[in-house]
Amino acid sequence: MPIPDYQSLMLPVLQAAEKGETRVPIVADEIANSLNLSDIEREKMLPSGKQRLLHNRIHWAKFYMTKAGLIDSPKKGVFVASEQGKYLLSKNPIKIDVEILKGYPAFIEFYGNTASNASSNEAPSTVAATSSTITPEEQIDAAHSILTSALKAEILARVLDQTPTFFERVIVDLLVAMGYGGSHENAAMRLGRSGDGGIDGVVDEDRLGLDRIYLQAKRYAPHVSVGRPEIQGFVGILVGLGATKGVFVTTSNFSAPAKEFVRGLQQRVVLIDGDRLTELMVEFDIGVRVSRVVNVKKLDEDFFSDED
Repeated sequence: MPIPDYQSLMLPVLQAAEKGETRVPIVADEIANSLNLSDIEREKMLPSGKQRLLHNRIHWAKFYMTKAGLIDSPKKGVFVASEQGKYLLSKNPIKIDVEILKGYPAFIEFYGNTASNASSNEAPSTVAATSSTITPEEQIDAAHSILTSALKAEILARVLDQTPTFFERVIVDLLVAMGYGGSHENAAMRLGRSGDGGIDGVVDEDRLGLDRIYLQAKRYAPHVSVGRPEIQGFVGILVGLGATKGVFVTTSNFSAPAKEFVRGLQQRVVLIDGDRLTELMVEFDIGVRVSRVVNVKKLDEDFFSDED
């Protein structure tokens, strides 16, 4: 089953905290067991890869209930239900969510201050962190994913508008940024000037040139797939050259038969489609630059530890 959103987790988190002092990992195991979550679901990470999704949602459920005075944190990493929290549970609530938390003055004060700060910074007037069913980290990751997808689509469109020579230069820049080709000059000399029939370039795999990677580049429109015959032709050239490694790059995509054909080869042939190409360009800063940096900070628990 899907992992519940952080508001749906508020009630089970408070119930777990009612039993005595506990920690997020312990509560996560209890809730995962009660929901019969699979190992994959238990280990599912945020898109950023920095925290388990279930742990993150439990953390925020605990955080908001702490702001309402339902949970106390007697020491680092430990929390327990407060007297107010126990009283709420004694009334057997069906659920606990942000609307219920708004019934507590402490939460209203926190909520109001957050909304005021957001408004003063010309942010959305509603506080997304408390009105949404997803946690703040998930909202950041989702927004980043949308922006990245839009950027990749724009990169691909611009590459298709350029000349074949420009496309070759993009590949040179990318491979050098990834650590291939030795230097940019050496890679550029080889790429597009190999003289081998049907091969668009040769790049040294390492700085000493102990092994080489042969390249094929096809700048196709998105609706034109690279089929098995083209991959077979490329592999035939590799065999004729005694080469064991090749990379086929396209701005479009590869057909299912083409992908299947590559899986059974003795030669190591890597297929890079338009989506993977733009993904690598973004990762290695080829044709893109940083537009905005947002520093998200969190409490330094070690700083506030009373252990000297």
